[in-house]
Amino acid sequence: MLPQRLVRASALRNTLAASRRLPTIQRRGFLPSQFSDKKVIDEKYPDPVRPSEAEDPGMNGGYINPPKIKRQFRDPYATWWDPQERRNFGEPVHEDNDTLAIFSPWEYTWTTSGPGLIMVGTFIAVFLSVSGVVYLNYPDRVAYPREFENGLERELGGPGAVRARMTGDAEP
Repeated sequence: MLPQRLVRASALRNTLAASRRLPTIQRRGFLPSQFSDKKVIDEKYPDPVRPSEAEDPGMNGGYINPPKIKRQFRDPYATWWDPQERRNFGEPVHEDNDTLAIFSPWEYTWTTSGPGLIMVGTFIAVFLSVSGVVYLNYPDRVAYPREFENGLERELGGPGAVRARMTGDAEP
């Protein structure tokens, strides 16, 4: 039993070590040199160019950042690849896409703040004027409570029940 465990453990250890030692692209194998030679691979896939701070002030790795325009302002009737988001396939996405997308809060451009304040003020003035006119013309309720004979003692449940106001009760 113990030797079997040792053999299994050593085989497992050897496979783990071998998998760690293998490079990304094997140097020896069945692939032709055009696929496995280090020089050929470096020619085909050179390291990416890192722009300097002067060339890339936004520090986004040279990503082409499109102009900052909300998608709501794009033509809704154009032939977009994605009509809901008003985007074309392969179009670069702005780094602030979450605030520029079609589902971000809508920008109201039909008025500016000056006329908007005038409209709000006009609404408040009209509302208060109508409320004042209604207040002045609304009939008041009876200012003095009604009095009942016997205070409706029998109708409200007999002796001991809370009775209604009757003639001769103290002023409220």
